[in-house]
Amino acid sequence: MMDIAFIVDPLGGLKAYKDSSVFMMREASKRGHIVWAFEACELQARGNAVSAMASRLTVGDDNNHWYKVDQSVEKPLKDFGAVLMRKDPPFDQEYLYSTLLLSLAESQGARIINRPASLRDYNEKLAILKFPEFASPTLVTADMARVHAFIDEHTDVILKKLDGMGGTSIFRVTTADANRNAIVEVQTEYGKSTIMAQRYIPEIAKGDKRVLVIDGKPMSHALARIPKAGETRGNLAAGGKGVAMPLTTREREIAEALGPTLKRDGLTIVGLDIIGDYLTEVNVTSPTCMVEIYEQAGVNIAAEVIDAIVG
Repeated sequence: MMDIAFIVDPLGGLKAYKDSSVFMMREASKRGHIVWAFEACELQARGNAVSAMASRLTVGDDNNHWYKVDQSVEKPLKDFGAVLMRKDPPFDQEYLYSTLLLSLAESQGARIINRPASLRDYNEKLAILKFPEFASPTLVTADMARVHAFIDEHTDVILKKLDGMGGTSIFRVTTADANRNAIVEVQTEYGKSTIMAQRYIPEIAKGDKRVLVIDGKPMSHALARIPKAGETRGNLAAGGKGVAMPLTTREREIAEALGPTLKRDGLTIVGLDIIGDYLTEVNVTSPTCMVEIYEQAGVNIAAEVIDAIVG
């Protein structure tokens, strides 16, 4: 039996019927582990000892009343068997401070998943630059002239901010787009904010695939987030439809190639975004889609996570 803590957004706001963190809490509880939860703002350091005001939970299957707080106590992070950092983006200054406190706790013996240093190093957009052999043509810059040159070169591109999530602030722009100048100006804040430009991948029509890699091992099924009519974004938050599918040969190739590096860097729970033959994002903060894959394909990825934690 292990004490497993989850750093999450407010419990009352989690959508238990589809939330991957709740799915993992339920799996841990069913196996007899003790489930704790707290918010990132409840982290604190006195001297150099990192602790949190944590709530011990009873976790159930009723999606409307899925948890009960049994007690709330201040506990040093090193006293948990594992602490899962599952707070949703944005990766803002407060998130950065949290990872620094978690790194300090790690140095004191706490087991933090995913590793705090790697949460800082793996920006979910920029991380694909670590694996250029799998990425479509990509430009990262704040320079508007360079963005326009990239659009001219590739004729059809996607522009996205580096701190967006759920499909926010993503634009498809072509050379003939009447709003091209305005979009580039807004995205880069007139050359002051760095953005990413990528060649448009037509295979998005078949889905933006979420491939989960747990402890360096690709799971057997991905969730294809298929855009609704008239959309270029497959994100579920943007109205995409999620369909569980077995991994393609190319998806498995990418996931297996990245797996050892991700595991080496302490990234136990990773969601790769793959469109067609190309890696588009490496999600490390709070990868989702576990529930949808389980409900449609019967693959229990939460169980794989708990196995990786408990050993």
